[in-house]
Amino acid sequence: MESVDLEVRMLGGFSVRMKDQEISDSDNRSRKVWLLLAYMIYCRNRSIPPEELVSLLWSEEEGSSNPLNALKTMLHRVRATLNQLDSGAGHDLIVRRGGSYAWNDSVPFFFDVDEFERLCKAGASGDEEEKLERYLQALALYRGDFLSKLSSEPWVVPIAAYFHNLYVQTVQETLPLLESRDRLTDAVALCRHAVEVEPYNETLYQHLMRDLLDLGRQREAINVFEEMSQLLLDTFGLRPSEELRALHREAVRTVNDRALSLGTVREQLREPEGAGGALYCDYDFFKVIYHAEARAIARSGDAVHIGLISVTGEKGQELPRRSLDRCMENLRELVRTNLRKGDIAARCSVSQYILMLPRANYENSCKVCERVVKAFFRQYPHSPAELHYSVQPLEPNV
Repeated sequence: MESVDLEVRMLGGFSVRMKDQEISDSDNRSRKVWLLLAYMIYCRNRSIPPEELVSLLWSEEEGSSNPLNALKTMLHRVRATLNQLDSGAGHDLIVRRGGSYAWNDSVPFFFDVDEFERLCKAGASGDEEEKLERYLQALALYRGDFLSKLSSEPWVVPIAAYFHNLYVQTVQETLPLLESRDRLTDAVALCRHAVEVEPYNETLYQHLMRDLLDLGRQREAINVFEEMSQLLLDTFGLRPSEELRALHREAVRTVNDRALSLGTVREQLREPEGAGGALYCDYDFFKVIYHAEARAIARSGDAVHIGLISVTGEKGQELPRRSLDRCMENLRELVRTNLRKGDIAARCSVSQYILMLPRANYENSCKVCERVVKAFFRQYPHSPAELHYSVQPLEPNV
């Protein structure tokens, strides 16, 4: 990379550095100052008519009675901001050309966006060692999505999506190269940063958990799975893929890496003192208990019922996400405390809890669900939610 005095970074935070002076969008200056500056730098290869800049900065609803004067005022503020880098930098970097404005393309500068794209494309050719080196250089530049503080601007959205997808694709091509060279610690570090940028990509979590397991860091792998599971459930009402669940089972199996006595195992299995109410568990574990119970009642003939409590808005409409999350959190504790100690509960979707009620007939199971619903509205009388329940017998495994 050619040495230059001026650096501009837009991946993650937006900053401009000249020698040892830097300005960034982390300060409290007007959003429009940074919006105008970012647009002019990104569109540096052309002159921009004043009308285009006015349209960028002000919607029709907030339009000024004298938009060109308002634009001149805003350009003055942008130049004043750039002058903090060096006296006169504002007029050196933003120039007037035939009635339009432009970023001075005769001043060389390092631009992380261009360098990131160049390195990603360069990595697509050459041998594996060159590819890995270029990809790692590119990924080191990606501190976050393009102009993250301006992410709602219409012109930013498609550009941010392009670079976001290029980043994820490059990560997924880089990880096998690191893993094949046994650079697992580097792969884990890359995965951890990648899932912050792209938190719903299960392929990245598979790499992260596999690499942690190969490094002997089983407990970290378990933590990754639990956090990712909760994120998927809270956001989409989904469970992790079978591949991830298999990695989780492997991690759990290998946590105890030496033979244990029966007494030690019993101590590990012991429930904490003072635990009352229903047993609350992950939905995957609920399914295991369900299967075990289905086998047991095939022999015993005991009555076991399943209850489903669903949360909706008024007249069955969807609740706003924030209200739904608050309602589900409040309901969880009431489900646990209003069920018996032998009952089992789990969250099975973004808006539902599943209950297992052993030794309860249909009428009693309905009463249990009704008790939970009444307790909820007694404690949260102004909640916008509606609660519905249904009860069915658990079918024996014959």
